[in-house]
Amino acid sequence: MHPEWSKNANIYEVNIRQYTPEGTFKAFETHLSRLQKMGVKILWLMPVHPIGVKNRKGSMGSYYAVKDYKAVNPEFGTMDDFKSLVREAHNLGFKVIIDWVANHSAWDNPWITEHPEWYSKDSTGNMIAPFDWTDVADLNYDEPGLRDAMIDALKFWVKEADIDGYRCDVAGMVPTDFWNRARIELDSIKPVFMLAEAEQVDLHETAFDMTYAWELHHIYNSIAKGEKNVNSLEQYFSKMDTTYPNEAYRMNFITNHDENSWNGTIEERLGNGAETFAMLTYTLPGMPLLYSGQETGLDKRLRFFEKDTIEWDFNSPWMDFYTRMTSLKTQNQALWNGTFGGAFERLATSDEENILVFKRVKAGNEILVLANLSPDEHAFTINGEHPEGEFKNVLTGKEMPFEPEQKFNLGPWEYHILKK
Repeated sequence: MHPEWSKNANIYEVNIRQYTPEGTFKAFETHLSRLQKMGVKILWLMPVHPIGVKNRKGSMGSYYAVKDYKAVNPEFGTMDDFKSLVREAHNLGFKVIIDWVANHSAWDNPWITEHPEWYSKDSTGNMIAPFDWTDVADLNYDEPGLRDAMIDALKFWVKEADIDGYRCDVAGMVPTDFWNRARIELDSIKPVFMLAEAEQVDLHETAFDMTYAWELHHIYNSIAKGEKNVNSLEQYFSKMDTTYPNEAYRMNFITNHDENSWNGTIEERLGNGAETFAMLTYTLPGMPLLYSGQETGLDKRLRFFEKDTIEWDFNSPWMDFYTRMTSLKTQNQALWNGTFGGAFERLATSDEENILVFKRVKAGNEILVLANLSPDEHAFTINGEHPEGEFKNVLTGKEMPFEPEQKFNLGPWEYHILKK
């Protein structure tokens, strides 16, 4: 089902507009070697298509208002520039997926006049926008012609630009049987990787390799605010075990373009717990996402419809942190994705509400994580089955023997990652 190269991969979301002062494919290309050194594997480019002008929001509009499914946004460069970026990324060992907006189009997409029957309409026959997304018109998948045209456009980028798959916007609002057909037709060209912005279980059956772990993300935010505790994580993973196929990948994140622009920065939402929750995106089951600028501590809400260049700080300690996390994830099979990695196994402690201790084991590789998910210091013991043998702290290199009845003490948001 999954491409072999995805087994220990991570994913990096690229916001071309805000990445550089130029906001172009060529300007972003100069960052590839830095991202390669960090260990990034999959590059997810936010939509690269021309943006609609009619009913546009702001001066530059939303990437997600697609005017032409087979062209590139001229602000970013030319089709040749895009192909060059994909080629160079492949040469450096990356895989490239692009964002795909199948649920709606811009109001000045040619389909509006050429095929009005492809759009949803109200009782008076007027085309409608989904929700309050007034810059786009809702597409109607009851129309076979729309399905054919959309799949033709999806195949275009794999054939013409050799991309490796798609991140599909609001995928759950498009019929699953459409995605199933699309996946089969795309895989006939080359094996692709498909990410759904959705949590629907049936999307994993044929069409998608990975879905968003939205619920887990919201649990992180709630724990950081003191509204939930560690038990909610255990409940979440129990539910995942009984709901999702074992081989399903879930995408772990503490930010993305929506969260950053609309719901607040990492600092605003997670406060002093930011590093600990970031660590969990790499050590809990799932594939970790990094958003543009996150690796240097991006601490501003990027404007969505205007130019708002990321302020980079390449001396930020976050660079080293994320590089080490990526290396940890890649090199330890226990932490790999889906059934390539080990299952989540929580160890009981004397403080179930504040302390998370879990292990993951695969093919003789064992990783043990101890984390205090609270703003206060806590002492605790591990109950029941106790880790045995010599462990090494993977971040400090120090040996850590485990004694029976051993007492631990963790400061606010303190964590340790240990390898047997």
